Amino acid sequence: MLFNSVAFAIFLPIVFIAYWLLARKGYKIQNSLLLAASLYFYASWDWRFLLLLTTSIILGYYSGLLIHNSGSERSRKSFLWISVFINLAFLGFFKYFNFFTESFSDALGLLGIDAGVSTLKIILPVGISFYTFHGLSYIIDIYNKKIKPEGNFVNYALFVSYFPLLVAGPIERATHLLPQLDKVRSFNYSHAANGLRQILWGLFKKIVIADNCAEYANIIFNNHQDHSGSTMLVGALLFTFQIYGDFSGYSDIALGVSRLFGIELLRNFAYPYFSRDIAEFWRRWHISLSSWFRDYVYIPLGGSKGGIWMKIRNTFAIFLLSGFWHGANWTYVAWGALNAIYFLPLMISGKNRNNIEIVAKGKALPDFKELLLILSTFTLTLFAWIFFRAESIGDAATIIGEIFSTSLFTTPSFYGAEKILPLIFILIIFVVVEWRGRERDFAIMDMGLKRSRRYRWSLYMIILLTIYLFGNFSSNIEFIYFQF
Repeated sequence: MLFNSVAFAIFLPIVFIAYWLLARKGYKIQNSLLLAASLYFYASWDWRFLLLLTTSIILGYYSGLLIHNSGSERSRKSFLWISVFINLAFLGFFKYFNFFTESFSDALGLLGIDAGVSTLKIILPVGISFYTFHGLSYIIDIYNKKIKPEGNFVNYALFVSYFPLLVAGPIERATHLLPQLDKVRSFNYSHAANGLRQILWGLFKKIVIADNCAEYANIIFNNHQDHSGSTMLVGALLFTFQIYGDFSGYSDIALGVSRLFGIELLRNFAYPYFSRDIAEFWRRWHISLSSWFRDYVYIPLGGSKGGIWMKIRNTFAIFLLSGFWHGANWTYVAWGALNAIYFLPLMISGKNRNNIEIVAKGKALPDFKELLLILSTFTLTLFAWIFFRAESIGDAATIIGEIFSTSLFTTPSFYGAEKILPLIFILIIFVVVEWRGRERDFAIMDMGLKRSRRYRWSLYMIILLTIYLFGNFSSNIEFIYFQF
């Protein structure tokens, strides 16, 4: 059930109305409704994977209780590692079994050995990386005595499977979400209206920006061997906007939907393409994943407290793991390694926290130096995305090689190029709106709020009309991060 589907447009109002009608019966009944809705939402993808989700929920719930109630440190640690192993085993089998099998076979092939290894037809359960990380953070926090286990099974099950974040995040923390599930929630019109505005902006990002960019980016990348460097640069630029519009659009919809139920989720994007260096970019892109690896991998490894070699090791560890988390392909590992290389000079020089505040705060435009830093960081990010999008390391190298050839100075040419002008115009408007709203949680958060209702609704109608006229409804393109 896609957020941008008719099925979801029917599902959401039904759950919303039932949820608030049950408010007088108490938040526990509301939580039960949300849990049932979440399980139905997940089953709409493939009901067979409900068993895997419920197994993960049961494992996390009882692991937390066992860790907390154990009388010795040895038994606490044993229960922790058993739970971590089982969670990662599930994730590893469904997501990485074929990858490791093929890589092992290829390695033996280089030695002239025919392993005769065959792969399995494994379907990747949607959202498995996200709900696995929910469960892992929960039991680790209990082990570290940051939280106590949740005694109410429904509350914990909802924490793991809450439908707005179930299939593509944000990756929630028990310390943030569970307390909200264990208290009375009252309907707040302004919060709900804010949620609807965020849903509207998320749909615009997905349907108009991401899906239109995807049409052209797919044409170019899928036929990269036939295109010039200038065309491949256009393709990389379009994919850069596609993945941002797609994933931040999903996150906006998820946060907006949750606000309708009086529940606040963690912010996942904070205008990353306006970053002045790679360190700032990673504080603003997929924030919930970056902070997860920081808290549960980077800091336990020693963080940046040790010597230079420890800093290098820890930096590569989190970026390579982040790349590998995204998918079972060496291109993702290369993408992570490239970002680590980008990041290391800032880390070593102690400049990785130079840019904490949003750029040009309180000003209409950045100064010349800020503009150069934004453009240089955007360019580095764009080239890293080529590895993320390419089918193989070889394809990525070919594409980048073509971009740095003399064909870069030719006129871009690809199927449908004559129809791209409206998209370019919309992208420019999109960047302007995002820039103007960069100090808010999302770009149109307070757009028109200080003006009349007629003016405000006119703006909303313009966005809706743009979605209707220029949205890509023909391809029904899934959100990119559903595959992770």
